Parts: sequence; C-alpha cells; structure tokens
Amino acid sequence: MPTAPRPPRPAAPQPRAPRWVLWLPVVLLLLDLITEAVVPDAVAAGFLLTALPVVVAFSYGPVVTAAATVGSLALQVALALHAGHINEQHHVWVYIATLLSGVMGTALSWQRTRQNRNLLQARTVAETLQRTVLRPVPVRAGGLRVAGLYRSAQAEVLVGGDLYEVCDTRFGLRVLLGDVRGKGLGAVRTVADVLGAFRSAAYETPGLVELADQLDRTVLRDAADRGDDELFATAVLLQYRPGSDCVEIVNRGHTTPLLLSGDAISPVSCADDLPLGLGYLGPEERGKPTAVALPPGHTVLLYTDGVSEARDTGGAFYPLAPRLAALGTSEPERLVSFLAQDVHRYAGLLADDLAVLALTPDIP
Repeated sequence: MPTAPRPPRPAAPQPRAPRWVLWLPVVLLLLDLITEAVVPDAVAAGFLLTALPVVVAFSYGPVVTAAATVGSLALQVALALHAGHINEQHHVWVYIATLLSGVMGTALSWQRTRQNRNLLQARTVAETLQRTVLRPVPVRAGGLRVAGLYRSAQAEVLVGGDLYEVCDTRFGLRVLLGDVRGKGLGAVRTVADVLGAFRSAAYETPGLVELADQLDRTVLRDAADRGDDELFATAVLLQYRPGSDCVEIVNRGHTTPLLLSGDAISPVSCADDLPLGLGYLGPEERGKPTAVALPPGHTVLLYTDGVSEARDTGGAFYPLAPRLAALGTSEPERLVSFLAQDVHRYAGLLADDLAVLALTPDIP
C-alpha cells in the first residue's frame, strides 16, 4: 500500500532551559562588576559570585559549571586584591563557600543532564511505540485518495482514545475510524487491541458486517479482562472496491459520515447499530452495509465527536457542515488542512481527541 513520503525524523532536541534562565549567570556577573565599580574601594563585591556556579548549573553542563567555579574564584581573588584585603578571614570563608557552591553546582548539573538524557530516551521510545499503534495515513490506497488528521487532547501524548486504519485488502480498500470511551492513556490499550484485530481480520473476513462483529467481540473481551462493564467503542467501517462508483459503510454508534461535492454537503443515511462492546447482534438483528454513491469529485468524510462536539467559549458546538459548505471544496487535503486550523481557532484547547479521514476516488 503506497504511503506518503516521510522526511527523515530529526533527532529529538535536548530539553533546554528558557532563554531568560540562560542569561542569569551573565546578569549576575554584570551586577557584581557594576557593584564593584560603584561602591567604595574598601568593599569587595565578589560576594555575589558565590551563587554563580549554582545559577550556571541550572542551564549548562558540568564542564561549564566547573569552569564558572574556577572563574568565580579567580575574579573574587582579583577583586579582593584590588580592595587590598585578600587575606581577611571573611574573604577566605567566601572563597570556601564559592568552592563548595561550585562542587554542588557541578554535581547538580551532571544529575540534571543525566535525567534529561534518560527523559529523552524514554520519550523517544514512547513516540516510537505510539507511532506503531497509529500508522501514517496513505496518500493513495485502493483507488482512493486519502487525507487524515489526528490530534490527542493530551498534548504530551500522540495516541488518545480515537483510532483509524486504512488497509488495502483482496476484498477492496477497508477503512476504520472509531472512538473508544474515555481519552488519553487510559483508552490506548483498547485502541491498540481494536486496531490489531482490524489489521488481522480485514484481510481474512469477506463481509464488512462480519468484520465489525469481530471488532465487537474484541472490545467485549477487553472489557471482561479489565472488569469494565461500561467499556465500548463507536466505529464506522468503510469498504471500496477499485473501479466501483460507491462505497459500503457500516456504522456502529458513530458520528454520521458526510458526503461532500463542492459546497454541497449531505449526511450519509445508514443503519446505526450499537457501538462495539455493547453486545453482539445475531444475524437476524444486524443490518447490512449501506451503499453510498461516490462518483469522481465527491468525498466521504469520516470524523469523531472531537470535531463535531468541540465547543467555543460560549458552549456552542462546532458547526461542521456549515463551515465546510462555506469552504466550497471537496478536495481531501484542503478539507483536512482547513479542519486542523479551524477547529483549533473555534474551540481553543481540545477537550477531546479528534480524528478525521477524507476519501475521494483517485482519478488517473
């Protein structure tokens, strides 16, 4: 399955202190020198330099901190010589205090650098694992052009309670987009289980409804393992056979997909069965896939309630259909790019995870 070309991932930068913290040692040094120039010659202002090694340790490494210690001691001695009382007892104690400050500052800097390195390694491993759970959205697959958007409500994690997958199988292109109850790290386990089941069953299960039933059983097992009777996931499954002029959709309690053509937008009317995990439906109860015409120039939009239920400061829901109608395009990339910016402008910080997939026939 072709995927979008991805540039080499740059190495994660080392955590750095804010810029104003980086300048604190310079400010302290200048303050000491200005004080030395202003006060009478009988006073040595090198006392301020006692804290310099510790201040340096908050922003720089142990080598720089050790060098700052040596420099502070040398400057204190020079200032004391200028004042003519280098051997006075209180100055000797200042030298000792500066040396101790330097030793502690160097140890502090070494420990901080070590913790930053461990944190960077842990963060890199976490990002790799999370990107394994949610793979990049392919640009083209199974006769469709695809564009996707995913954002977690928790900025520090890449995967939340929403999920998506696109699989090009012998039965056609199969797409899953869903939303597990809850958000953030608490829902990641169920997300991984559902995606794993879909990636396996999508290639072996002939019927789209039967595929949804397998995902339903996966969520039921997960709920039983966790002892969570209220665990469920909404999901919409889509299937497209290359050369066809329609797609098949199965909706398990999920938000209603939209069909777009220019500025014309209409909801996709399809059977709305129970969400995954709320009970397996027998053959006589479950519905059939809904066939939806998808000619060239039309786009089907799948999305989670993180989009449709985003609220502004007044509590009003995000008006998805009117906003897209005003945009006046059905190009998947433009739709997704617009939503990525517009939902943020409308609602500010996300209160829920969101996922979007836009699919349109790929015209040669």
